[in-house]
Amino acid sequence: MMIHLDSLIAGVREGRSGALVLRGERGADDCPQPVDIRVLRCSGVESEMELPFAALQLLLRPLTKDLGLLPEPQREAMKAAFGLARGAVPDRFLIGLATLTLLAEHGPLLCLVDDAQWLDRASTEALVFAARRLDAEGVALVFATRSLERDLLSVLPELRTDDAGADPARLRESYEQQVAALPAPTRRVLLALAAEADLDAVLRATGLTAEALAPAERAGLIEVGADLPAEGGGQPAPSHPRAYRSVIFRHALVRAVTYEGAPFAERVAVHLALAKTADAERRAWHLAAAATGPDEYVAAELEKAAGLAREQAGYAEAGAALERAARLSPDPGERARRLAGAAVLAADSGQSERAVALIEQSARHGELNPELVRLRARIEFEHGSPQEAWRLLLGAGPELVIEAARVAWLVGDVAGLRAARDRVIGDVRELLLTGAVELLAGDPARGLELIRANLGDAGERGLRIGETSLALLEGDYHLARQGLLAVAADLRARGAIGWLPGVLAILAETETLLGGDARPWASEALRMAEDTGQVRHAAHARGLLVFDAAIRGEHAPADGDWAERARALLDLGDGHFDAALERLEALQHRPYALHFLPDQIEAAVRAGHRDRVPLGRFEAWARAANRPWALAAAHRCRALLAERPEEHFEQAVRCADLPWQQARSRLVYGEWLRRERRKNEARAQLREALESFEKAGARPWADHARAELRAAGESVTPAAGDLSAALTPQELQIVRLAATGATNKEIGAQLFLSPKTVGHHLYRAFPKLGVSNRTELARLPIPR
Repeated sequence: MMIHLDSLIAGVREGRSGALVLRGERGADDCPQPVDIRVLRCSGVESEMELPFAALQLLLRPLTKDLGLLPEPQREAMKAAFGLARGAVPDRFLIGLATLTLLAEHGPLLCLVDDAQWLDRASTEALVFAARRLDAEGVALVFATRSLERDLLSVLPELRTDDAGADPARLRESYEQQVAALPAPTRRVLLALAAEADLDAVLRATGLTAEALAPAERAGLIEVGADLPAEGGGQPAPSHPRAYRSVIFRHALVRAVTYEGAPFAERVAVHLALAKTADAERRAWHLAAAATGPDEYVAAELEKAAGLAREQAGYAEAGAALERAARLSPDPGERARRLAGAAVLAADSGQSERAVALIEQSARHGELNPELVRLRARIEFEHGSPQEAWRLLLGAGPELVIEAARVAWLVGDVAGLRAARDRVIGDVRELLLTGAVELLAGDPARGLELIRANLGDAGERGLRIGETSLALLEGDYHLARQGLLAVAADLRARGAIGWLPGVLAILAETETLLGGDARPWASEALRMAEDTGQVRHAAHARGLLVFDAAIRGEHAPADGDWAERARALLDLGDGHFDAALERLEALQHRPYALHFLPDQIEAAVRAGHRDRVPLGRFEAWARAANRPWALAAAHRCRALLAERPEEHFEQAVRCADLPWQQARSRLVYGEWLRRERRKNEARAQLREALESFEKAGARPWADHARAELRAAGESVTPAAGDLSAALTPQELQIVRLAATGATNKEIGAQLFLSPKTVGHHLYRAFPKLGVSNRTELARLPIPR
C-alpha cells in the first residue's frame, strides 16, 4: 500500500495529479503526510450523509476564501451548495467542476477523505467528478472507505487494504477497550460527536465543556480542528452546515465503536438533545434518528429538509429525506406521495435502481400518476428496455401517447408508432405521427410534408423536435450543426452539465454526417455521459466513435445502430457487399436511415441484388428534402443502375456540399471511366477522391482510390496526413479554442477542465503541430 501512496505523493511534487481509493479497515491516516505539501482533510459522518455538500464544505473550508478565483457560474454554484447564497438550483455537476478548479488553483495539494462510506452523495459526486479530470495540477485525492461494495468511488483506482497492517478485528477490539476506559463525560461527548460533527453544537447539547475531550485527545483517539469562519466573515444561510469547529477521529473504527457500542437508549437521548439546538436540516435528521415509530410531525420536518436540500442541488439527499419521511408517515396517502417525490429525486441524482424501487413502493399505496409512469418508462428506456418503456407509456392514458410514440421513433418501431397514432385519431398529432410512420417505412416525401406542416401545431414536448431536428430529418446538416453549437455554447455558459451529453452526441452525429471529425464531440459526450450516469447517451457516443474509427479502417467493439453502420461501412470498403447489405437492411427503419440508403443501394448493386435496391425511396426523400448533397447522391445511385450513366455521374460529382459524399461519387465515376478505357478522365476524378479520403483519414477508401489510380496508369504514394491527425480528441478541442485566442481559463470553463490541464495539453500538442506558441496556431490549417 505504501508504495502506491508514495508514488501518488511523488507525482504531486512533480506536478502530476491522481486519485486512489483505499478499501478496507485502514484509514486515510495511514497515508504519509509530507511537510512540503499542503494537506486538506475531512471525514464522512453517518449522521450527515443526508446533508448535501456537508463533507465537501469541510474539506474545502480552508479554500473558500478564494472562491473569487472561480468563473462566475462555478462561483455561484459553489456558494449555493455551501449555503452562502440563495438563487436558482445549480447543476450538481457544475459544483464538481468548481471543486476541480478550486483544487487546481491551490496545488500542490493532498486531500485525505476518511470514512468515505459515510460521505453525503452530493459531496461524493463532486469529488469524483473532479478526480476523473485531474491531470497536471499537482493534486492528489485519497479516499478511505470500509465499504467493499461497488459505489460512486468505483470509477477511481482502488487498493484493498484488509490484508495490510493490523488484523481489523484486533484493531477494533483495541479501540473498544480504549473508549470503554474513558471517563463517562468523555464517552458521552464522543457519542454526541459520532452523531454530530459540530463541536460547539455538541457542547451545547450535552452541557459539557471542551475539557471533557482531553482524555480522548491524550489517548490519541481524536484531534480537535480549528474554528474557521465563513467566507467574508459572514454567516452562511441557516439551511446549511455552518463553518464550525470539528473533531477528527483518529481512525474510522474509533467513530464506529463509539456510536455502535453505545446502548440504543443513549443514542436516542443524544439525538434528541442535539435536535434542540440544531438548524432545520440537522434537526429533522436527529429527530428521525430518535424516532421509534410513525410520526407525522417528524415526517413533515424531514419534508422541509428535503426542500432545503433540493435548493442546493442535493437531489440524492432530498430524496433520502423524503423517503425517510414516507417511512415515518402514519397516513398511507401521504406515504405514497412522499415515496413518489423521493423516486423523482432519486432518478434526478442518477440512482435509477433506487428510483424504480421507490416507484414500486408508491404503487402499493395507490395508482401511479402519469409523472411516475413517465419516470419509470424513462429509466427503462435509458437502461435498454425500449419495448417496456413503450408499453408503460401507451397504457398510461392519452397524455403519454406522444411519449410512447417518441420511444417507438427512436428505436425504429413502426408498429409501435402506428399503435400510438391510432390512439389520437382526429387530432393534429395523428397527422404528425402519420408523417413519422411514412418517413420510417412508407412514402418519405409525404412524411416530410406532414411533419413540416404539423410540427409547430403539435404542442407536445415529446415530438416537438424543433428547427434543429427538422434540419436533420431533411439532411440540412450545416443548419443542424449551427443550431446544436449554439445550444451547446448556451449550456456551457450556464454550466448545465447534465444536459450536455445528449446535445454533444447529436452534434457528433451531425459532424459524422457532414463527413467531418466527430471524435472531439463524441469523446466529450462519452466522458460526460459516463460521469453523469446517462447510459443511453454514453452508448450513442460510443457508437459514433466506432463509426469514426470505421471510416479510418479500424475495427472497434460496440453495440447499437451506429456500431452496426460502422460494420456495414467496413464491409463495404472491404468488398463484403452481401454482409454490408444485410446490416443496412436491418437498420432501414431507424431514424435517419434514409441518409444511409446510398450505401445500401451501392451494396445491393455490387452484390448483384438489384431487386433489393431502395432507389425509389431515396429519390423521393432527396426530392422532398431538396438538399444538394442528397440530390447528387441520388444521381450517383441512379448511375450505378443505368446503362448510360455518364450524365448522372456528372451531376453527382458537381456537388461539393459534403466532401465525403462527393469523394464517394468521384470514386465510382473514376472506376467506371477506367473500365471504359478513358484513363485520363478517370485519373482526374480518382485524384480528387484520393485527396478527400486522405484528408478525412479514410484509409480503406484512400487505398481503394490509390489502387484504381495505379490501374489507370498513375504512380501514387501515401500522403503524410493532416496536422490534426497526431492530436488526441481532447488536444484537438483545446487547440481549436486556443487558436481563436481563448485563454486557458476560458478553455477550461468550456471543456470542464482545470486551466492547468489545458496548459498541459497545449504543451504536448505544440511539438506535434510544429509550433512553439499560441500565436502560431492561428496560421495552421486546423479543421474546425
